[in-house]
Amino acid sequence: MTMTITRAEHRSEVIPFPAGDGVPLNLVHVTSPVEPAKGPVLLVHGSGVRAELFRPPIPTTLVDVLLEDGWDVWMLNWRASIDLDPLSWTLGDAAVHDHPAAVEHILQATGADTLKAVVHCQGSTSFSMSAAAGLLPRVDTVISNAVSLHPVVPAFSRFKIDHFTPIVKAFTPYLSPAWGNRSNGYFTRFVRSLVRATHHECDNTVCKLVSFTYGSGRPALWSHENLDETTHEWIKGEFAEVPVSFFEEMGRSIRAGHMVAAGSHPELPDNYEAQAPRTDARFVFLAGQDNRCFLPESQERTFRFFQRHRPGKDALHLIPGYGHLDVFFGAHAWRDTFPIIVKELNSGKELDS
Repeated sequence: MTMTITRAEHRSEVIPFPAGDGVPLNLVHVTSPVEPAKGPVLLVHGSGVRAELFRPPIPTTLVDVLLEDGWDVWMLNWRASIDLDPLSWTLGDAAVHDHPAAVEHILQATGADTLKAVVHCQGSTSFSMSAAAGLLPRVDTVISNAVSLHPVVPAFSRFKIDHFTPIVKAFTPYLSPAWGNRSNGYFTRFVRSLVRATHHECDNTVCKLVSFTYGSGRPALWSHENLDETTHEWIKGEFAEVPVSFFEEMGRSIRAGHMVAAGSHPELPDNYEAQAPRTDARFVFLAGQDNRCFLPESQERTFRFFQRHRPGKDALHLIPGYGHLDVFFGAHAWRDTFPIIVKELNSGKELDS
C-alpha cells in the first residue's frame, strides 16, 4: 500500500560544498519519513532564480511527487542562484566546475553508483554541455526542460540580445527582474518605467520584467491561465540578478546555432556539433509548445542531433498549453507535466536494471 507523505513531513538540509574552482555552492537535500526506495535525483534551476523554483506554493510540487514516488531528492544552488553571493558567472564555468562537483558530492553522500537529473533552462544548457563533454559519466538519465545544446529564441529576443545588451552593459553589470520591487539607481528606474509602459498583461511588475529580461511575449515564460494567484504573487521574490556576461555568451551561442562556452575551458569542445555527445546518459527533452523564452525548436534540434548519433535512445516531449516555467509551477502541472517526468525517470531506471 502506498503511504501518503504530507508537505509538513518533509525535511530540508542545506549542505554547503565548493565548486571545482572553489566557488561556494550548496545542495538542498529534501527527505521524508519514508526511506527512498530509488536512487538520487538532482534538480537544477535556471539563471537568476534558485533551487526553490521546484517548490512553489502550489498544492503538489515536483518535489512532492518525486518523494512520493520513492526518489532521493537533491536540489542544487549553482553559481547562478540568487541564494548565493552574486558573481559574474558563465555557463562554461558551471559546466566545468559546478555540475561535476555536485554530482560527485551526492554520490559520495549516498553511496549510489549513478544519479538522474532534472535540469531547467541555463541549468540545462550548462549541465548538457558538461555531459556532452564527458564530464558527467555517472549521470545515467537527464530530463532537460526548455533548452539544452541548441538555443533558438524569438526574433525580438535576438534583437534585444544583439542591440540592447551593449546599452545595458554601459550602465550596469547585470539585469534583474527584482527591480520591479526595488530600484537601484536611475537606470533601473528607467528600465522599470519602460517595462510598465509597454507591458500591460498584469499588475505584477516583476512578472513583466521577467518577460522583458528573458523572452518575447506578454508574458513570455508562462501563461497567466496556468498560474494561481498565490504563485503569481510568489514569483515577486524568486527572480534577481543575472550578469550581462551571460547574455553576451547566449548571444554568441544563438548566432553559432549551438552552445559556445565563454572563457577558457579546454575541457569543453569548441563546437558541440562537431562530435558525438560523450555521454551514455539517456536524455529526455521537454519543451512547452507556448515557450516564448526559448522556442520548442531548441529542444527539437538537440533531439535530432542526439538521434543522428544514437537513434532510438533518447526522447522528446512537446507539451501543449505550457511555456517555459509553468512546466514546474503551473497549477495543473501535477496532472499535465509531472507524470511525464516521473515516467521517464522510471523508464531510465528500468533500462539500468
